[in-house]
Amino acid sequence: MIIKKFQGKTEELAIASAKKELGNHVVIMNVKKTKPRGWFSFLKAQIYEVTVALEEEREKYQNQPASENVQLEQTSVPSETISSTKKESGDFPLQEKSKKESQNRTESALEFKIDSLQNLLEKQLIRQEDNSAEEILESAKADDNMIFTQLLYNTLIDNEVNEKFANQIIEEIGKSNKPNMPIDYILSNIYQKMILKFGVPEEIKPAKQGPKVIFFVGPTGVGKTTTIAKIASKFRVEYQNKIALLTADTYRIAAAEQLRTYAGILDVPFRVIYSPEEAQMAIRDFFSYEYIFIDTTGHSHHNVTQKETMQELMDCLGPEIEKEVYLVLSATTKYRDLINIADAYHKLVEYKLIFTKLDETETIGNLLNLRLHTGASLSYVTTGQNVPEDIETFNPQNTVKLLLGGKR
Repeated sequence: MIIKKFQGKTEELAIASAKKELGNHVVIMNVKKTKPRGWFSFLKAQIYEVTVALEEEREKYQNQPASENVQLEQTSVPSETISSTKKESGDFPLQEKSKKESQNRTESALEFKIDSLQNLLEKQLIRQEDNSAEEILESAKADDNMIFTQLLYNTLIDNEVNEKFANQIIEEIGKSNKPNMPIDYILSNIYQKMILKFGVPEEIKPAKQGPKVIFFVGPTGVGKTTTIAKIASKFRVEYQNKIALLTADTYRIAAAEQLRTYAGILDVPFRVIYSPEEAQMAIRDFFSYEYIFIDTTGHSHHNVTQKETMQELMDCLGPEIEKEVYLVLSATTKYRDLINIADAYHKLVEYKLIFTKLDETETIGNLLNLRLHTGASLSYVTTGQNVPEDIETFNPQNTVKLLLGGKR
């Protein structure tokens, strides 16, 4: 697979340059305007940059019907970006990763305290603009702990942490606080307790034997298919894993074609499955693979028929097949809707949580709300449309920092 970027004064000229070098069968993956850099760049006009992909000749998979062969020249995904840089293969050793996190913890904690204290006081001054800053600070001296605890509570509510959970957190902190306790100790205390509430994020791990089958479920419009493409790209390109992509989403042709395109770019097999029997056959065909990612139909959690179909699909695998289910949710969805969705899927199967569209919201309290309501582990979050860059393992430390008023 060849992936390159080309620039031109217009979109047409940039695409023409790509076709001149790579031929007419390139797939246009992304088009964007970019500002020139360097001296006197402000005098220069914007240029267009296009990212294109070209599939090289490869052997066809014996188990993939001819009708399902990927034809990249017929499909384009202009809103997505595939990274042209392949990182070195292999996971970071857990010991090295743990050591790195430990080294950065002190600096992160200090940054967190500074950001939080500054932001909390600034917000309080704005809310009470009728009073002078001297009056507010003078009143705070009377009972620093109480004032500061109230600031923390207000900040959690502003971040749309549910009132029930915000009260629980403040009550727990109140039990451990003592008179005249330093404010930074209170802040550190609530910071650590909230991290513990989030728990350790759970990433996708290999099966003990055979392939790990991963189901992605969730409502329509949350970016489920794009999220699968991001995860598949990381496992295929960065970790050099052997993966296969399946889709049971036969309702939305565009979603199936989008995933088919990504499969072609990643040079991995792709198959549409229409029944539990076809799913079983696909698992047998790809049994030598490390991961099998399955996209499911996005539907309303009120649709009983589609929920039953999904249940049959997930139950069709035998006990010898290790599987996991990831519920994909949007961080922009209202709290009440998220609760209804999470409860509906919880009746079907146990799952882990993936949150998308964190870049499209200023408040992330729902991440804590869903974690505490469902007890499900958080795994990944996405922060944009670029594939595979805009996805990362959920970070409890950064999330708690933001929830307590820290800066992004």
